[in-house]
Amino acid sequence: MMTRGGIVTTARDGALRACRAGYRQVLLGTVVTVLSTLPAIAYAMDPESPEHEGMPQLNFANPLTTSQVVWMALILLAFYLLLSKWALPQVSQVVDDRNASIMGDLDSAHLAKAEANAAVEEMNDAIRRANLEGQAEIEKAVSTAKAKAQQEAAEAHARLERQLADAEARIASSRDTAMSALRDVATGTTQALIARLTGQSPAQDTVEQAVGQALAARS
Repeated sequence: MMTRGGIVTTARDGALRACRAGYRQVLLGTVVTVLSTLPAIAYAMDPESPEHEGMPQLNFANPLTTSQVVWMALILLAFYLLLSKWALPQVSQVVDDRNASIMGDLDSAHLAKAEANAAVEEMNDAIRRANLEGQAEIEKAVSTAKAKAQQEAAEAHARLERQLADAEARIASSRDTAMSALRDVATGTTQALIARLTGQSPAQDTVEQAVGQALAARS
């Protein structure tokens, strides 16, 4: 993976290469133009040339023509110096400024990315904590509900045991009351029957004992 410095260096080198290529093309075009005029100049310098008399601007015997050539050479030299000393450094400065801007943008992007990653990590931590807290609350609620249900079940069981004991006590009391009343009725009835059949009244203790044995055998 290419680093940030590698990206910036590659962009800067590409821009410089493009500037140098354009500069070389300009110089090459100028040189080609000058070289293409050399045959015409040499031909014009020939005194025996038919155009020598008809083209005074190419007559190098004329001092004005020589001065024009010198001025053209000076202009080309000035153009070369202008490109090499001013134009190309200006372009390089623009490229450096652009690279600095790109590096600043990349730094800002990396900072924003780091902040975004930190925010995402913080959000994930919050979600994990919320899940853990939620799970703990659920387990606590379940445990509380189980304990409450067990307590209510124990209370209901104890209440039922008390109700059952009370019912058994009432039943036993009712049975004892009924048996006592039945003993009295049976004793009285037995005495009356024996007295009627035998004409004699039996002893009450004997009748009560006999009735008690009979009731005990039936209970």
